[in-house]
Amino acid sequence: MTTPTEENPETERWELRLYVAGQTVNSIKALNNLKKLCEKHMAGQYNIEVIDLIRNPKLARGDQIVAVPTLVRKLPVPVRKIIGDLSNTERVLVGLDLRPRR
Repeated sequence: MTTPTEENPETERWELRLYVAGQTVNSIKALNNLKKLCEKHMAGQYNIEVIDLIRNPKLARGDQIVAVPTLVRKLPVPVRKIIGDLSNTERVLVGLDLRPRR
């Protein structure tokens, strides 16, 4: 099921959560890589929520986070998780279902 946006009723809306642990090199790299990927492949169709587990460690429980950085795709369903700095663009695109597995 897709969630239409006001700009384009046919378009899916992507709800993403990036779990990080402070301002580490990997956390910053993951956020930068995610922003680039989203702008290139889902411009205007996504929302990124960054959750710092140093500040709110209890929030890891809800999405069962065991490593950071971890990206969680909340929408569209099903929920998907990708662990790491998101530098492997092909792996991230497949993980988010933006590109089929080869």
